[in-house]
Amino acid sequence: MRKSITLLTILASLSIAAVFCAASFSHAATPAPAGSGYHVIKTVAVGGEGGWDYVYVDSDARRVYVSRGTHTMVIDADTYAVVGDIPDTQGVHGVAIASDLGRGFTSNGGSNDVTIFDLKTLKAIGNVKTDVNPDAILYEPVTKRVFTFNGGRKNVAGGKNATAINAADGAVLGNIDLRGKPEFAAADGKGSVYVNNEDSSELHHIDAATLKELHHWPLAPCKAPSGLAMDVKNRRTFSVCDEKVMAVMNVDTGKVVATPTICEGPDASAFDPSTGYVFASCGDGNLTVIHEDSPDKYTVVENVPTKKSARTMGLDLKTHNIFLPAADFDAPAAGERRGKMKPGSFVLVVVGK
Repeated sequence: MRKSITLLTILASLSIAAVFCAASFSHAATPAPAGSGYHVIKTVAVGGEGGWDYVYVDSDARRVYVSRGTHTMVIDADTYAVVGDIPDTQGVHGVAIASDLGRGFTSNGGSNDVTIFDLKTLKAIGNVKTDVNPDAILYEPVTKRVFTFNGGRKNVAGGKNATAINAADGAVLGNIDLRGKPEFAAADGKGSVYVNNEDSSELHHIDAATLKELHHWPLAPCKAPSGLAMDVKNRRTFSVCDEKVMAVMNVDTGKVVATPTICEGPDASAFDPSTGYVFASCGDGNLTVIHEDSPDKYTVVENVPTKKSARTMGLDLKTHNIFLPAADFDAPAAGERRGKMKPGSFVLVVVGK
C-alpha cells in the first residue's frame, strides 16, 4: 500500500512539474529572428516641387499621404501612382485621418493652421487656426479630437504647446502647455495621448478628454526625441533619439525599460503589432529593424540600407511595407546644414519583404 501511495505521489508531482514547465514556456520571451527579410523592393520616382516631412499611411483606404512643403500628395499604396493632391497646405508637416468622420487634417506650420479635407474628394472643407508652427498632428478616436503639437519659432511668441480641435466641426477646445518643443505623438486607444518633448527629452502624458497633462517622464539616456510609436497592447512607447538611441518606455510606470541602438539621425518610429517589429528611419540611409522579444526585451535584428535623407516613414499595416521619402541634394555651402534639393529627385523608397 505504501509503495502505491509513493508511486502515485511521484506521478502527481511529475504532472504538476509538467504543467508548471508548460506554463513557464508559454510566458517565455519570443526569440528574435535571424533576419527580418526587409529590403528595398522599389524606388518610386515621384518628382515634383517641395521638401517633405511626415508620411501617413491609411492602410484601409490604401492611400499614402506625403507632405510636400506647400501641398500634400496622395499616392496609391498598391500601385504607387499619384492619385490626388491637397493644395495650399503651407509649411505642411503631418496628416491625421478620422475615417469614422470622413475627414482628414493637415498641420500647416507656415500658416499656423489646420486644413480639414474630405476623404472622398480630397477637397478642403475649411481651416482652423492653431498656435505657432503646428508640427505633428494626431487624431484621438475616443474623444474624436485632433491634436496639433506646436513647435513655435525662434524670436516669435507662442507655440511649445498642443492645440485640441473637435474633429467633427473644427472648434478649437484649448491649448495644453508643454514647456518645450513637442515632436511626434501616439494615442493608446483609451483616451490618453503621449508626445515627445525635444527640448526637455521627456515624454508627456495627456488626458484627451480633460486636456490636462497627467505626467511628464524623463527619457534618459535619450536626448532630443523626435519620432514616436506605440505598442498599445503592451503599453510601451518607442522614442527615437539623437546619439543612436531608442528609448522604450512603460507608460504605466513612466520607466525606460530598454534602450536599443539605432541608426544615425532618426526622425520617425513605427511598430507592427502583427510581427513584433519596431522600426527607426534615419537620415544616414538606414532603417533599423528591432524585434520585441517581450515587452521589456528588444533585439536589434539589422540595419536595412535605404537612401540617404530617408528620415521619415509610414508603415502599411496591411502589407507590412514601409514608405520612406528621400531626395538628392547638392553639396552644402559654407555654414549650411544641407545643400539644396536637386530638382525632380524626390522619390519614395518602398521597403518590404
